[in-house]
Amino acid sequence: MISLFTHHSLKIALSIVVVVLMISSCANKKGKFSDEQLQVEADLEVSEDTLDSDPLPTDSSGLSKAIGMSQLASFPSKVILTGLSDHRLISIYKMKKKDAGQQRIRSFYSYDNDESSDDTYEHFMPGLDILYGYELINLAHYDMKTHQRNFLFKSPVLIKTVYYPSFIPDSINKKPIQRNYYLISVYDEDTNKDTLINKRDLRKFYLFNERGMSPIALLPAGYSISKSQYDIDNDAMFLFARYDENKNGSIEQEEPKKVFWIHLKNPSPALMAY
Repeated sequence: MISLFTHHSLKIALSIVVVVLMISSCANKKGKFSDEQLQVEADLEVSEDTLDSDPLPTDSSGLSKAIGMSQLASFPSKVILTGLSDHRLISIYKMKKKDAGQQRIRSFYSYDNDESSDDTYEHFMPGLDILYGYELINLAHYDMKTHQRNFLFKSPVLIKTVYYPSFIPDSINKKPIQRNYYLISVYDEDTNKDTLINKRDLRKFYLFNERGMSPIALLPAGYSISKSQYDIDNDAMFLFARYDENKNGSIEQEEPKKVFWIHLKNPSPALMAY
């Protein structure tokens, strides 16, 4: 009788442990997804370490929102040495309210993939280094010659990937190559109108000149980039993107995927390959 009671109690205890672990796991997944996001209208506090004290005006590029850089607590993390000696980038991260410690970043040669797939290759793109950021909300460009500074984005965004001219000299087929631009994939708009900017929104892909100005959208409106692939024979970058067919500002797996490409020698709005 005691043995049966003990066995029954053990089963109940194990069941409780399993339920607690499942609840904890779900909570962690939810927190992980919602952690990297920006509140469009609220969630603001003035930063003591901001790079600009005045709100920046909205322009016609489609990159601006109501939030200025001075309204969101942020800090500069690292000076990024580009292959253009007069041009430097400064990474700017969102400061967490409870933990103002430095954010971890990854910078290496590869292309990014925002979807799960069978592709396990990682190819570098000659002449370009890559910065991946978490809570990376902007980049500042600094001109060493003119001593001028400017933000690439007029208001906080969530930057996924930055491709910038490599600091170490590079070549293609033993021929020296140097890039003079920046490519950035970013969540810069609350496309699904839920008051947050996060991975539920459409992910844009922009080209900036060497001064971090004159942004050009490389994908047509309504597309969200998911991954990229490098073609060394043609020095081209293939862009995989889904189209927001139902116009709800988010991407679903059943929505059509297209393949675009740009020439890295002189990038311009992407051409559709498929």
